[in-house]
Amino acid sequence: MLVMGRRTISDAELLGRIAVGDDDAFSVLYRRHLDGVIAFFRRRVPTPEVAFDLAAETFAAIVTGADSYAEDGPAVGWIYGIARNKLRESLRRGRVEDEARLRLALEPVVLTDEALERVEERAGRGDGALDAALAELSETIRTPLLARVVDEASYEAIAAALGCSEQVVRQRVHRGLTALRAGLEEGR
Repeated sequence: MLVMGRRTISDAELLGRIAVGDDDAFSVLYRRHLDGVIAFFRRRVPTPEVAFDLAAETFAAIVTGADSYAEDGPAVGWIYGIARNKLRESLRRGRVEDEARLRLALEPVVLTDEALERVEERAGRGDGALDAALAELSETIRTPLLARVVDEASYEAIAAALGCSEQVVRQRVHRGLTALRAGLEEGR
């Protein structure tokens, strides 16, 4: 793992290094988030092949777009934002885009049955850390966080459903993201 002295490098720092072409930084970020990204897709698409293709395109987009990451939010949110956008594009177009992969001049990966089994295995592993971190959140934090991040509901809609102000929802989502980031980084 890439460390500075005794400190593990944050995702934000890794993205900065990826932006200037640091392959080692990409390897660390990839290993750190691959299981979770595959699990994210596998819960939403019918086959492991599509989950793998979406994950590959997500990580290719991370490489090509790392210089656009602005540290105004958690890097993990930025990563999953890319994943969510890749999923949305895929569903809208009825196929997985390969634009980022082509920009990097990478050949498509053909998956064997064994590789497909590993995708399913990784999808299962990705659930554990996130599920555990989510379980640690109170219901008042978890509900608006999932509504905003997973369901992509507006703050206004969440506030109306919960009977509170948008500002309260924003605070709860922020607290939830902060707690999730801390829980996931602690679990590494």
